[in-house]
Amino acid sequence: MAAVFTGKILLDFVFFWPLFMSVLWMTGGLYFWFRLERHWPWGEEVPPPQLEGNPLISILIPCFNEGKNARETIEAALAQRYTNIEVIAINDGSRDNTAEILNQLAQEYPTLRVIHLAANQGKAVALKAGAAAARGDLLVCIDGDALLEQDTAAYLALPLIRHPNVGAVTGNPRIRTRSNLIGRIQVGEFSSIIGLIKRTQRIYGRVFTVSGVIAAFRRQALADVGYWSPDMITEDIDISWKLQLHHWTLYFEPRALVWILMPETLKGLWKQRLRWAQGGAEVFLVNLRRLFRWEHRRMWPLFMEYVLSTVWAFAYAITILLFIASHLATLPANLVVETLFPPEFTGLLLGVMCLMQFLVSLFIERRYEKRIAGSLFWIVWFPIMYWMIGLFTTLVSFPKVMLKRRRARARWRGEIVAQSLNSVLLYLLIAAINGWLLILWYQYSLRRYSDRYHDEHSPFQLSDLARSFNLSTQLVSEMSQYNQLTVYHDQIGQIIDLKANTQESERESSEE
Repeated sequence: MAAVFTGKILLDFVFFWPLFMSVLWMTGGLYFWFRLERHWPWGEEVPPPQLEGNPLISILIPCFNEGKNARETIEAALAQRYTNIEVIAINDGSRDNTAEILNQLAQEYPTLRVIHLAANQGKAVALKAGAAAARGDLLVCIDGDALLEQDTAAYLALPLIRHPNVGAVTGNPRIRTRSNLIGRIQVGEFSSIIGLIKRTQRIYGRVFTVSGVIAAFRRQALADVGYWSPDMITEDIDISWKLQLHHWTLYFEPRALVWILMPETLKGLWKQRLRWAQGGAEVFLVNLRRLFRWEHRRMWPLFMEYVLSTVWAFAYAITILLFIASHLATLPANLVVETLFPPEFTGLLLGVMCLMQFLVSLFIERRYEKRIAGSLFWIVWFPIMYWMIGLFTTLVSFPKVMLKRRRARARWRGEIVAQSLNSVLLYLLIAAINGWLLILWYQYSLRRYSDRYHDEHSPFQLSDLARSFNLSTQLVSEMSQYNQLTVYHDQIGQIIDLKANTQESERESSEE
């Protein structure tokens, strides 16, 4: 057991967990391709899929301050080659000219209907309003700045028609913001990471989340789970888990393309990824107890993947703290972390796997985006930038979820910066206290057992740490008792005052 608490074990886990996941994603992506995807027709000359029964497809577009993008988005949705569609735009209390543009578009296109919400209620409420007004049983939901390809709605509806147990289908987002390094890296990310993850998760039967920017739902499945939850910050993750916990299947359709806008600044990227991390943590904690039931055993691979990925983030943070502490104080030999860089062999192996993952994704995704090879030049920056952002957003998101006011309406307006600062300060405070206690604890052990520590041939004993830890625990216990005594003292003071007042009243009564 002592080996578990060593810096080397932490460092090995930090470096080998991404390696394991990379191999898993490549294997799952290739299996999905060779088993299913390569047999599916694709190309400009391929006609749109034929939908049995010619069902009505309702396309829901919630809009919040989308005045710059609303016309382009709605016109792309109306340009579907499958003609039995209706488009419903929901103005979620926008403060710009979104309402005016939507009203103008409704006059130009008879298949467009517009719903105006008096105040901003959040995407979940907007989608529920659109679903209530929709006439179709197949609901395609996209963001207010997303551009559908001409056959996307039909490709999303196809699995819902063919498989009655499919409750939702997620599409294949493609990035159209590529003016700087951050935008270009995200092109490779969505191809080499997100695309492979979706394919792999579909192979083992459960998908962590549908894409919030492009997904289709069966109305019956939505009604079965109570539609979208208004108090969850990421309605896409929440609805995905609700559907699967009610035994509905989620499907990934890579031919359902949609072109989306993504942040091109570090501030915007941080806010987006923090929202994703917080949403995942919320959904995980809300459903944690249900996941241990045998009936939900098919969710266990998702559960383990999420747990270990979160543990990886905290392990990396602990490794960084141990690295800093190793240079500021004398730590036990098994807690010393001398470097944050991987050993030569591990670093080379990670680099090779990273390159292989990019090549696998290029092989799979080239049919959907011809110029995707150009993103490989920029994707080399992906591990440095996005792994670090993923690390810190995971660390910040958990205290945010713990401190969040329950049942509060989930909106996204920018207050995230102040809340994130509070979470960061909380973590810094916890880290400072733990680091201080660790140093005091070890210095005491060093003085108490100096004869063992000065003997270079005598290895460090875990029992010494245990005895020192027991002393620290005793000190903490004494502090707790002191706080408890303070409370008792206040209570005693109140009793004494009450008794004195009572006695004084009795004396006054007797004198009368």
